[in-house]
Amino acid sequence: MTQASIRVALAFDRDDQAWIRQNKVTVPNFWDGHAIPPAQGDVLRFAGRQFVVHARVWEHEGGSPVLRLFLGSAQAQSDTVFG
Repeated sequence: MTQASIRVALAFDRDDQAWIRQNKVTVPNFWDGHAIPPAQGDVLRFAGRQFVVHARVWEHEGGSPVLRLFLGSAQAQSDTVFG
């Protein structure tokens, strides 16, 4: 039995959406082909910024389930402190 990959949709706040559009950033499909869904608190990093998964909502669109991730505001890589 094969598991279908999970369809994940990312939801950004208004400022981050504007940044993505203005900089013509291509958002990677992080979970393409993966059967394990992202967890709350996971961090996505692309284009020198990071986004934290604050909430997960399962929806049903067009006959298939969709996991919508609501992401926290972006931080520039240079503004991020690890440790």
